Amino acid sequence: MRLSLFLLRISSVLLPLAILSTTYLYLYPLFHRCGFPAPPRNNSHGFDQCEFQNESLKEYYKDGSSAPFRLLALADPQLEGDTSLPEPVEYEFPGLKKILWDLRGGDWEGIKDALVVGVEDIIADLGSVLKYMRKQVDLVGNDYYLAHIYRTLHWYTKPTHVTVLGDLLGSQWIGDEEFEIRRWRFWNRVFRGSSLPEKGKLVDYKVDEEGEGEEKPIPTVETLGQEDWTRRIINLAGNHDIGYAGDIDESRIARFEAAFGPVNGDIHFTLPSAGLCNAPASSPNNNPNNDTTDTPTLRLIVLNSMNLDVPALTPTLQSNTYTFINNLMSHSSPVETHTTSTILLTHIPLHKEAGTCADSPFFAFFPSQEGSGIKEQNMISADLSKSAILQGIYGMSPESNAVMRGLGRAGIVLTGHDHVGCDVYHYADRENGTWNAKVWTSEEAQVVAREEDTPGLREVTLRSMMGEFGGNAGLVSAWWDGDVGRWRIEVSTCSAGVQHIWWAVHVLDLLVVLIAGAAGVAYAFEIRGGNGTVRHNTSHRKPAVKLKK
Repeated sequence: MRLSLFLLRISSVLLPLAILSTTYLYLYPLFHRCGFPAPPRNNSHGFDQCEFQNESLKEYYKDGSSAPFRLLALADPQLEGDTSLPEPVEYEFPGLKKILWDLRGGDWEGIKDALVVGVEDIIADLGSVLKYMRKQVDLVGNDYYLAHIYRTLHWYTKPTHVTVLGDLLGSQWIGDEEFEIRRWRFWNRVFRGSSLPEKGKLVDYKVDEEGEGEEKPIPTVETLGQEDWTRRIINLAGNHDIGYAGDIDESRIARFEAAFGPVNGDIHFTLPSAGLCNAPASSPNNNPNNDTTDTPTLRLIVLNSMNLDVPALTPTLQSNTYTFINNLMSHSSPVETHTTSTILLTHIPLHKEAGTCADSPFFAFFPSQEGSGIKEQNMISADLSKSAILQGIYGMSPESNAVMRGLGRAGIVLTGHDHVGCDVYHYADRENGTWNAKVWTSEEAQVVAREEDTPGLREVTLRSMMGEFGGNAGLVSAWWDGDVGRWRIEVSTCSAGVQHIWWAVHVLDLLVVLIAGAAGVAYAFEIRGGNGTVRHNTSHRKPAVKLKK
C-alpha cells in the first residue's frame, strides 16, 4: 500500500473524531445546558409599560426573558510561574569530561567506565531539560485553557458583569518582575480584551489622613444597563495575591491594586425609579442624595477578608478593613426596607462547622519572632463571620427583640478559597442565640429557608476554575419580583472538564493536520518518483510490433 494512501486512511478515521471533539469543546455550555437562571415567564417587574430609549434597558426590562443582572463568577485561577518551574539545567556532563581526560592521559582502561557515566549524564540532563520544557509548555497551555473557559462562557451566556473571586496568582511571595509577568498573562492571555472597572466606580471609602473634615465618599449609584460592564473584571484579593493577615504589607496591597483594582469596594445598581422609565440612568441630577431606599437596588460589595482576623502583621491595614465595613453599614439601607439586596464578594468563606464542606475550620500562625500573625486559615473565624458579615453588613440577629426581629437584609455571599466548592445556608438558632450552616440542597436548609421568621443567608463557595477541579464557573442571576416586592437571586454552575480534555482535543486536531500534510507530501513524492522527475507508469503498454518488409 502506498504511504500516502495509508496516511489518508488514518486521517479519514481521525478527522470525524477531531470534528466532534472540537465541536464539543467549543460548545460545551450548550451540551451541558449551561445558562444563567432566568426569571419565570409570569415574573412581574413593574416596567412593562415603560418606553425605554436605552437599547440595553429595553433588552433587560422589556423582553423579560433574561435577568437584568447576570454575574459570571470565576474562582482561584492561580496563575503559576517561575516558582513552579524546576531548577534550570546546568550542562556539566562530568562523565564526558572524564572521557576526554582519560583520552588525553592514555588511560584506556578507564574509558569504558567513563563512557557509561557520560551516557548516564546525558540521559539525566536530557530528562531534566524535557521536564523543564514540559512545565513551561504546561504553563502556557494552562493560560489558554483558562482563557477558553472565560471566552466560551462569555460568548455563550452573555453576562452583564464578571468577577474573579481571588487567588488570581499562584504566590504572594513572588518579586515585582515575576508579578508583572503574571499580570501581563492575566490581562493578555486569560482575560484578553477585558479591563478593570472605571476608577472610582467601586468606592472604598478611603479618606486621607490629612483629609480631616472633608466630605466622606458616598457609594456610586448606577442604573443597570446604563454602562457596559461586560468586559470589566471585578477582581478580589486572595491569599496567593497579597497573603494572609500575618504577611500582608502596604507594598503587596499597592501592587495588587495597581494591577487588579481595589481590595475593597462598594457600588449600587438600581432599576429605573418610578417616573424615570425614559431616563438613561440615575445621575446626580435626578438622584442628588444617592437615595435608593424606594428604588429596587442591587448592592455589590468587594471585601478584603484576608486581614479580618487577628493577629495581623500590619494593624493599620487591618484597621482600614474594619473602617470599610463600618462605612458599609453607615451607607446601608434600613433593615425595614426590602428593595435592596446585597451581593457580597469575598475570598475566604464564612465559618462553618467541620464536616459541612470539604474544608474544616483551620488556623496556623507565624512564630513569635516573625510577628505571630495568621499564616494560614480556611475560614473566617466564627466571631467575625457573625459580627462583621451576618450581623454587621447584613444586619441579622438571632435575637427576636432586634430591629425587624433580626431578619436583616436580603442577599447572598459569593466566596472562593475552598477549591472543591460548597453551597450552604447560614441561619439563626433563636433558641440558643447561635448561627448554624447546612448544605443548601439539604432538606433542613430548604425548610429553614422557607421560614419567614428565621434570619438566614445563602453562601456559595465556588469550585476553582483550575483544570484539576474541572474548570468550574458560577452563573449568578438577580431580578426584581414585583409581586412580592423583593429581589430574587439564583445560582447555577458550569464545568468545562479537566484540562486533559482541552489538551487531548488540541493534540488530536494537530495530529490530523500533520498526518494530512504528510499524506500530501508523500503523494507528491510518489507521483514524481521520488527523484524530482515525473514518473510515468508504462506497465500497461504493449510491446511495439515490428513490421515485416
